[in-house]
Amino acid sequence: MSDIEKILIEKSKNGDIESFERLIEKYQIVAFNIAYRMIGNKEDASDIAQEALIKVFKSLKSFRGDSSFSTWFYKIVTNKCIDAIRKMKKVKTYSLDKEFETDNGNYSIEVGDNRYLPDKLYEIKEKRELVHSALKRIPEKYRTVLILRDIQGFTYEEISRIIDNPLGTVKSRINRGRLLLKEILIEESELFLEN
Repeated sequence: MSDIEKILIEKSKNGDIESFERLIEKYQIVAFNIAYRMIGNKEDASDIAQEALIKVFKSLKSFRGDSSFSTWFYKIVTNKCIDAIRKMKKVKTYSLDKEFETDNGNYSIEVGDNRYLPDKLYEIKEKRELVHSALKRIPEKYRTVLILRDIQGFTYEEISRIIDNPLGTVKSRINRGRLLLKEILIEESELFLEN
């Protein structure tokens, strides 16, 4: 942790909003990216990132400096995402692909995409969506470490501190998560080839 960061933390602990804004400036994009990868929706990810920022500000007095500020900050973001995922599991959702019934009859929703996408961009987007969809199907404890390691590029040690688990557990979860992800992707590609 740099001397400037220590000074900004101390000033922020005393309620200096301008110091807090300077402190979190370089972490906001990564916080949003973590939230977006874990949640899969830009609006919800933005809300969660904002909630995490508020929690960081309110909890800053409890930051002891045992770990780096970034690790502590990303742990709060990750925990907010896990809470949101748990809440979302309880919410009933409807597919746009299926008809739904109302008192006035059955309806289906069609959403048009009138943007032009070159073949290569479409292929990249399709692969990204396939991986994102597969990530949603694996348990959150594996999804979290995969996103932190393979998408955000954190080290094993940093992940260990963010999720507050031993290094061996982190490595094991990453390995198991990658195997689960691979199985799902193989299954998806086989289904795609059959159709």
